[in-house]
Amino acid sequence: MATDVVVPDLGESITEATILKWYKQAGETVAVDETLVELETEKITVEVPAPSAGVVAEITADAGADVAVGQKLCVLEDTSGQTASGKTTSQPTQSAAVDQAPSAAAASPEGLAKAAPPKLTAPATPETKDTAAPHLSPAVAKAVAENNLDASKIPASGPKGNIVKADVVKAASQGSAQTSVAMAQPEGQLFAPAPDREEDIRGEERVKMSRLRKAIAGRLKSAQNTAAMLTTFNEIDMGALMDLRKDYKETFEKKHQVKLGFMSFFVKAVVQALQELPSVNAEIYGDEIIYKNYYDIGIAVGTPQGLVVPVLRDADKHSFADIERSIADFGRRARDGKLTLQEMSGGTYTITNGGVFGSLMSTPILNPPQSGILGMHKILKRPICKGEDIIVGNMMYVAHSYDHRIIDGREAVTFLVRVKEMLEDPARLLIDV
Repeated sequence: MATDVVVPDLGESITEATILKWYKQAGETVAVDETLVELETEKITVEVPAPSAGVVAEITADAGADVAVGQKLCVLEDTSGQTASGKTTSQPTQSAAVDQAPSAAAASPEGLAKAAPPKLTAPATPETKDTAAPHLSPAVAKAVAENNLDASKIPASGPKGNIVKADVVKAASQGSAQTSVAMAQPEGQLFAPAPDREEDIRGEERVKMSRLRKAIAGRLKSAQNTAAMLTTFNEIDMGALMDLRKDYKETFEKKHQVKLGFMSFFVKAVVQALQELPSVNAEIYGDEIIYKNYYDIGIAVGTPQGLVVPVLRDADKHSFADIERSIADFGRRARDGKLTLQEMSGGTYTITNGGVFGSLMSTPILNPPQSGILGMHKILKRPICKGEDIIVGNMMYVAHSYDHRIIDGREAVTFLVRVKEMLEDPARLLIDV
């Protein structure tokens, strides 16, 4: 018995994915729950397991192809009917039924009845194929409509003769559109069709943007286009915090089985500052402002595939150890592509740490629909004044980007000053002052 393996439900608002890699090829055996294929969405990667044991009879979408939710990926043939000699007694596949003469199993009326349906779904003749409307995925159909193209005139390079996005871009750039709408980028469109260009003789490599990279690009550009984004800066003397961490990191790690980092202190300081300045924890929804009485803090994590932002829910209710454990877990699973959609959804405020990569100062971009983001940076020894003395301090520049539509300058600066005060005197975090 044949089983179709289809693209599973990928979560709210996600209708398409790209095939990253096939772990099994046609003709190979697979066990129950063994991974068949890996899909990439705009947020996460998803492994599709085999629903039953069997043999991969047919792969209907190749690596790199765009597939929609519910679309068939491959066909599994059940191997439970194998004989002692290893030969299967299952019915032949569709392609075999079309290309081969009727078998002995089809000699009986029951066999003929079973053999007939595959003939009805035989591949179309060349004449039929030329006149049939091409199959378009939702994303490709949208691209065709945006470029005013005739899909029947676009040469297809995808699997099974399907049109892929690259075909649409190529057709638009070569002027095969029925309209002469130019290559100029329409307002609000993230990627304009690329014009024709010759490859540099010194060597170039073209790589299709991943769904995650395109999603990141879209969200960041949306933030710039929508929000009235400004950034305010300050600097923090990290000396007291570094001394505290040095004194207690070994005891902390022995008791809680996790290292004591700086991020838990920043999370605690941010939450207290958000409680004092609720507009920084709010968002704009149409012509309304939504004030949130909970504190879900996004922690930006860099991965080889791109930036992801898992969310620490109810951060105000977690201990330092809980926060450090969650952040360490986020980092591990982000690098392995094991974060779930739910873990990266929502969030009321975000913290990003460019200092781990050596950044001294930057202007972080908002994570929509949030109204604020805190940028941490590298700790650097610099001369500072304390009273009448000049000493060497362990200084960190911090940046607070905010949406000026909802947060006034006074609130934005006050927020960052409160974070600075609590980190320069960590005892404030314990007594909530």
